[in-house]
Amino acid sequence: MSRRTDTLEFLDGNREKLVSLAKDIWEHPQTGFKETYASDLIAKTLGEAGFRMQRPVAGIPTAFVAEWGQGSPVIGVLGEYDALPGLSQKVSAVKEPVVEGDAGHGCGHNLLGVGGLGAALAVKHAVESSGASGTILYFGCPAEETLMGKVFMAREGLFDGLDACVTWHPMFANTIWASASTAVNSFKLSFQGVTAHAAAAPEAGRSALDAVMLTDVGVNFMREHMPTDVRVHCVVTNGGLAPNIVPEFAQSWYYVRAPGRALVKQVYERVLNVARGAAMMTETRLEVQLVAACHDVLPNRAIGDVLLRSMKQVGPPEFDSADTAFAEQLKGTLPAGMADDAMKKLGLPRDKVGDPLCTAVLDEVASMARGVVEPVSTDVGDVSYITPTAELVACCFPLGVPLHSWQATASSGSQIGFKGMMFAAKTLALTVLELLDSPETLRVAREELDAATGGKPYACPLPGELKPVVD
Repeated sequence: MSRRTDTLEFLDGNREKLVSLAKDIWEHPQTGFKETYASDLIAKTLGEAGFRMQRPVAGIPTAFVAEWGQGSPVIGVLGEYDALPGLSQKVSAVKEPVVEGDAGHGCGHNLLGVGGLGAALAVKHAVESSGASGTILYFGCPAEETLMGKVFMAREGLFDGLDACVTWHPMFANTIWASASTAVNSFKLSFQGVTAHAAAAPEAGRSALDAVMLTDVGVNFMREHMPTDVRVHCVVTNGGLAPNIVPEFAQSWYYVRAPGRALVKQVYERVLNVARGAAMMTETRLEVQLVAACHDVLPNRAIGDVLLRSMKQVGPPEFDSADTAFAEQLKGTLPAGMADDAMKKLGLPRDKVGDPLCTAVLDEVASMARGVVEPVSTDVGDVSYITPTAELVACCFPLGVPLHSWQATASSGSQIGFKGMMFAAKTLALTVLELLDSPETLRVAREELDAATGGKPYACPLPGELKPVVD
């Protein structure tokens, strides 16, 4: 029996166990740095399989590294398992939270973490059976949704020494995520003013809320003079207590996204200048708190080619009539035109993709092709600046279902999501096995990364004094 066949049969034989783990995590959603249930479950499974555990790491109780094997090459697999606030949802085509206002896996990270786990277990089985050398590391990465976990882990050097790293993400297509992403700064602007009676003595007050609003107005005027691929968005986290009290404290939370750290820094400083001006105008005091920061993704072509080849060897997920019927129901809850918009982003005719579920392995698609910059951000970017990194996406949602939606939560707990997860686990496993036997591919991948970075070492965007908030 070939190692490839043995690996795929191992995953088929462990499907029930892996699906049970993903379902269990889906039923116990926890947000970033609080994912004790998922972290414990995955770490325990790896430990029982003989992986050497480092836990916790980077000062984060839910972060860990599991290692198996010895010698070179050293290949990493990323796992995530954090949920999103407010996206609790049953496996239903009607919006119906399990617990109103609770968290839910609207990005499919219950699938993501277990898919990587399955790949790690399968590679161990195959290497152990063949007696080959090499080391596999599974990284338990918390708080991806807030762009923090991997950045803190990178700052501690946990990804140093890897020859390559692979990962995946649930989506509505089966293809390679070959596009770049945006770097980001996440920061809060807090203004301190002076309280007063808003009617009887307004002249005695200095409104912190006015400073928040003036900052927003200034940033909106600034948009005309920013590059078109920059994104700046915010929410007001505190706007005061009552209309008849001049707010002495107000706060807004901003994201600045751009293709590359240099442009993020530039626009970030311009936003801060607007806030400083607002503080001067309102005679309030400004405090800036950097919450998170990460790099853009550098997708590695050499590793990505191996991923795509492995995807085609595995073949797309096989959905049955029940899956298709549920997908049609979920798709029917979307706003008009969303599925059509998804087709346009893929840049392929409907019969090449599959509707309502992707039934093919697609070569590079328009929205995720090389040379494209997706406006989203992920802390996978920091890993990609340290070691050659590539990512695939697998069909776990119906066509057009957006991430961070209740429909995505429903699909992530269904057989649609589980079948996409098993496809991803098989693809990652075959990819890691090929990389373990391909020093030339790893050499080319490293040269590609060195060319993209100019040979400069990774620089963490977080200041040394910033610590993960895990309470």
